[in-house]
Amino acid sequence: MKYDFTSIMDRRGKDAIAVDGLGTLPGFAPDLPKDGYDTIPMWVADMNFPTVPSICDAIVERVKHPAFGYFSPSEEYYNSIIKWQEERNGVTGLTKECIGYENGVLGGVISVLNAFSAPGDAVLLHSPTYIGFTMSLENNGRKIIHSPLKQDENGVWRMDYEDMDKKIKAHKIHTAIFCNPHNPCGRVWEKWEIEKAMEVYKDNDCIVISDEIWSDLILDGNKHIPVQSVSEDARKRTVALYAPSKTFNLAGLIGSYHIIYDPYLRDRVRAQSSKSHYNDMNVLSMHALIGAYRPEGAEWVDELCQVLTSNVNYAYDYITKNFKGVKLSKPQGTYMLFMDCTDWCKENGKTIDELEKAGWDVGVAWQDGRMFHGPCSIRLNLALPFSRVEEAMKRLNEHVFNAK
Repeated sequence: MKYDFTSIMDRRGKDAIAVDGLGTLPGFAPDLPKDGYDTIPMWVADMNFPTVPSICDAIVERVKHPAFGYFSPSEEYYNSIIKWQEERNGVTGLTKECIGYENGVLGGVISVLNAFSAPGDAVLLHSPTYIGFTMSLENNGRKIIHSPLKQDENGVWRMDYEDMDKKIKAHKIHTAIFCNPHNPCGRVWEKWEIEKAMEVYKDNDCIVISDEIWSDLILDGNKHIPVQSVSEDARKRTVALYAPSKTFNLAGLIGSYHIIYDPYLRDRVRAQSSKSHYNDMNVLSMHALIGAYRPEGAEWVDELCQVLTSNVNYAYDYITKNFKGVKLSKPQGTYMLFMDCTDWCKENGKTIDELEKAGWDVGVAWQDGRMFHGPCSIRLNLALPFSRVEEAMKRLNEHVFNAK
């Protein structure tokens, strides 16, 4: 490969909660490992790979000019997004006017909710549910209504359209969050699945917030289908949220964007986004996106997806072969595994807390899945060099799931 996905980065002291946050955030972060074990960071949803050099080059080039005053997003910024969406997602007809800045995807979620709902209103989400949605909605006084995903006979996560419709009607819901691809389950929804979901939302007059931040990280020949592309109605009722942060490991720079085609939705959302007078782009974040969305960035992402596919396939095969009582569905996108440990805990007389702690003790810093509404689950980040994934599986086998 042209790019480096094998070197082990030492992120200690480099502003990474993935390693420096261990033992400092009780109830959220893993504990520090016991003496003799180094940390394998597999909890926070960022990557342990160096980002594409074109991003660093773009930032360094801008930093050479010693003034960082007020600015407006450049034409190059908008054109980079338009070209990226066209080439990666097959999006046509996207114009500068449809693109708006958000400090983060979750900030965009709240802007939409403030525009089309009020505190106390119910919002539909699928569960398992990304913890960021839960925290943001609860902090803003919304009532979360879950429509659980179900696994079919092949273990593939599916939406329950009847349940969605029933709960939307029962709770008089008019705003819904759709995660595409899904975090933490890793589903890359097929076009027919999105079409059926959008019919439910249309029939119930719901505004749809589509979180598509994982849309570049598609594994093993799957294909991302933007929600707004499945019909004209979906195009009009959906606010789609994107960012280069997951794709290129840029979360610390801040910077997301929305795509809204309908002028009415766009005006309402932007009015809410502006209320804080703080939802403004960072100049270095702008140049980072421009550097990311260059041809070099596309080439890097293609290689990254190959690496992630290999890691996911290895971990899935290892877990299903060696960890009896652990259930999981192979992700089609993202770099997260979501493991259901219910049967293992029952068979071994352990609680999920004891299981998690056993992993933390040997340096496998995985994440409590209960935060994602998985009652006895663990979320595992596989965006690491393969050698670290191998080592994590070895430790889990010898010291946790099959400890003597």
